[in-house]
Amino acid sequence: MVHPSVSATQPRYHGSITRNLILSSVSTYSLALAGIIGGVALGVWVLWLVRTHKLKSNVTLDESSPLLRTDLQRDHATTLDNEALLCSVCANLDFYQIFLNGIPETEDIPLDNLSSILRKSYQCNFCRLISFHVRRTWMLDKFPHVDISGIECRMFTKGCGCLQLASYPPSKFRCYRLHITMEGLEDIWKRYPAFRIAGALNIHLMQEDAFKFGRPTDLHCRRVKNTVDINMVKKWIKLCHASHGDTCKSLSRIGEHDKRKLPGFVRVVDVVLMAVVPAPSGSRYVALSYIWGGIGAEYWTTKDNIAERGKPGGLSTAKLPDTITDSILFVRQLGERYIWIDALCIIQDDSQDKFAQIHDMDLVYGLSYLTVIAAGGTTARDPLPGCRPQTRTQQHIEVVQGLHLYAAPPRLKEALALSAWNTRCWTYQECALSRRRIYFTEHQVYFECQFDVFVKTLLLKAKYFPQSLDPFTSYMMAVKQCARRNLTVESDIVDALTGVTNAIAKAFGLGDPDRAFRYGMMLTDLHHALLWQHNPHTPRTRRSLPDGCSLPWPSWAWATWCGAVDYMSEHRYLVTYPEDAWLVDYFAKPSVVEMFVDPWYIVDHSGIILQLDVRRGSRRVVLIRETEGEGSTYSPPGGIIDPTEITPDIHRALDPGTLIFRTTSSHFAIARRRGEESHPSIHHGLFDILSASSSPTWVGTAVLPLDVALPTSLEFIVLSRTGILGAYDEERIEYYQECLLHVMAVSQNGNLMERVGLGVIHEAAWIASGAEERMVFLR
Repeated sequence: MVHPSVSATQPRYHGSITRNLILSSVSTYSLALAGIIGGVALGVWVLWLVRTHKLKSNVTLDESSPLLRTDLQRDHATTLDNEALLCSVCANLDFYQIFLNGIPETEDIPLDNLSSILRKSYQCNFCRLISFHVRRTWMLDKFPHVDISGIECRMFTKGCGCLQLASYPPSKFRCYRLHITMEGLEDIWKRYPAFRIAGALNIHLMQEDAFKFGRPTDLHCRRVKNTVDINMVKKWIKLCHASHGDTCKSLSRIGEHDKRKLPGFVRVVDVVLMAVVPAPSGSRYVALSYIWGGIGAEYWTTKDNIAERGKPGGLSTAKLPDTITDSILFVRQLGERYIWIDALCIIQDDSQDKFAQIHDMDLVYGLSYLTVIAAGGTTARDPLPGCRPQTRTQQHIEVVQGLHLYAAPPRLKEALALSAWNTRCWTYQECALSRRRIYFTEHQVYFECQFDVFVKTLLLKAKYFPQSLDPFTSYMMAVKQCARRNLTVESDIVDALTGVTNAIAKAFGLGDPDRAFRYGMMLTDLHHALLWQHNPHTPRTRRSLPDGCSLPWPSWAWATWCGAVDYMSEHRYLVTYPEDAWLVDYFAKPSVVEMFVDPWYIVDHSGIILQLDVRRGSRRVVLIRETEGEGSTYSPPGGIIDPTEITPDIHRALDPGTLIFRTTSSHFAIARRRGEESHPSIHHGLFDILSASSSPTWVGTAVLPLDVALPTSLEFIVLSRTGILGAYDEERIEYYQECLLHVMAVSQNGNLMERVGLGVIHEAAWIASGAEERMVFLR
C-alpha cells in the first residue's frame, strides 16, 4: 500500500538514498571505532605477550631482584589484573618473584598481626586466604574471647619439589610454597588446649599457573572435582599394593597375605544383592567407621528383620541413613562387593551376637581391604562428602597479582581434629586396626596406609600409626586416645578398646587377651600400667557401671574414672602449672628401672585369687653417688608369700578386681606446691611430699585430686624405681642417679586400700621414714 502523498508511480529513491547515507555514516563511524578498539587491543596483546614471555623465560630474569614491588610495577599490575584487591602490605610484595626464587627462612618477611589480617580479609585477597585458614581450623566462633592481637604473621617459602632433569639446574625448576608462621601462638596453646591444632599455613600455586614458571603441573595444587575421583582412589590403593605389599600391616600385624579369617558368625552387606549375608570365606570386603549420632533404631538389624534382610533385595526397602547409603554406593563404584557396617551386620537386640562381634573387632577391621571413614558429618544421616554432587565444600582459591593461590587443605591430623568422628571413643580402634583408610572430610578425601598419606590436591608422606616394638607403648598410646574421647554409654570404655587390646596381645604374644588385660589395664606390664595420671582438667568421677554389674570397678584401673588420663614421663612432677603439662613429651612413657613387687595376685570374677603373669625386666641397679661414703639402698621385701597372708581380716570375701601384693608403706606430710594455679577447671595438682623432721624438707612430689578434702598427711606405698633426675630439692638432699622411687598415695577402708594419687619420693627419705612391710589389698 502506498502513502497518499506519494504517487504510486513516483520513484522512491529519496528514502533509499537517505537510508544509504545514514548507513554509510554509521559504517564509517563503526569502522573508525573498531579501528581504535582494535589498536588498543593489539597494544594490550603485545604487552601481554611481552609480559608472558618474561614470565616464562625465568632463566633470563635477575634472581637477585627485590621482592618488594616498585610503584611503577604496582600500577602496571593494577592495570592488567582485574583482581587487584590487596592491602598496602600485600600490594608491596612481588608474589611472582617470591614463587620463582623463594625466601629463606632466615630472611622471612613480616606481614601483619593476625587481628589486622582478619579485619582486612574483606578487602584483600591474600589476607582472605590467611583468614580462611584461621577461621577454618581455629574455631574462633567457639572462643570469641580469645585475644589473638599478640600473634604476628611472617612469611617465607618451603620447597615442594623440583624437576629431576640433568639438563637443567635444579634451582631453576624448584617449586615453592608460601609458609605463613604465627609468632606468639605458644601462649594461646597453653591456655586453650583446643587451639593446639592451630599452626602454620601453607599456600600453594595452582596447576593452571605452572606454565608461567616453566614448571610441570604435577608439582602444584590440583582443582578438586565436585565428586570423588574414583579412579584416583583406585590408583592410591594400587600404589599401596605395589609399593608396600605385605609390609603395610595394621596394628594387629595383619598383612596382605595373612592366613587369619573372619569368624563364621560375622556377616557383611552384599552391595549387589542388597542383602545381609554370612561373610564368604576369604572374601575381600570394605569396612565402615562412622558416627551413629543418637539417631533412631529404625534402620538397625534386629531379631525381627534379620531373616528378611538375608534375602536378595532385603535391604532395598530399608530406610537407610545417607552415610550408609553413600558407603554402599562408593563400594559399588570401587568395584567391590561386600561391606561391613555394624548397624546392619550385628543383631542389635541380641546381646550374645553383640558380645561375640565386639570381641573380634581386631579381625573385622584388621582383615578389611579398606576402611571408609565418614569424618565429615555428625550423625549417620549426613552424606559422605563428595560421594554425590553438591555434598562437599568447594576449594577456596584467590587470585593475587595474576596468580591463582590456594590455602592448603588441613593436614589429615588437623582435619580429623576438627571432626566429630575424632571425638568418639569407638572410632579410635576402628581406625587404628585398619590397614588402609579413606577419610571423607568436609573438603576432600584422604587416603592413608601405614606409610603414606595421599590427598587429591597434594601428595603427602606420613605415618600416623607407627608399629612399636614395645607392647606397652602401643597400649599407652591407645589409652591416651580413647580415654579423652566421648562415649554415649560411659561403661562401654573397656569394650571400645577391646579390639586394640586383643590385637596387642596377639601381635606381641602376651597370651590370652582376657588374662593379659582386665578393666582395661595391661596386667602383663603392671609395673608400667599402674603409673597413669588423671588429666589436670578432668574431675575425679567414677564411671557408671555396666548393666548387670553391682560392684564398682577397682580404683587402680584408669577405666574406673571418667575423662582423660595420661601416661607421662616423670618430668610431669617438674611442671608447676597444669596448663604447661602438655609440654612434657607426649610420646614419653614413665620410666621403670627396677621393679620392687613380685609376685602379683588378683581376685577374678568368680572370687578365686589368681597369680598374675607379670613380665619382669629388672636389672641390678648400681647407684652412683657424687658424695663419698656408703649410702643406704632400698631393698624390697622378698621371700615366698604364705597363702594365709593373702587373706585379709575383713570377715568377708574379697571383691573381684582386688589387687594383692607385698611392699612397704609409710606416711608423709603433704602441702600444695607453691605457685600452683587455683582455677575451677583444674581438678588435679602438684603437692610437695615433706619429711617428718622438725623443719620439713621437700623429699618428693605427687599429683593429687583437688576436688576432695585431703588430710595433712597421706600413706604411700612403694612400687618401683624411676630414672628421673631433679624432681626434688637437690640442695638439701643428696643427688645420685636413679634415686627416686615411684609411690602410690592410698587411703584405708578397713583393711583395703584405694588409690588416691601417684608420685615420686627420694630413696633416702623413704628409708629414713621407717617404712613398714605391708601386704596390700588394693581395691
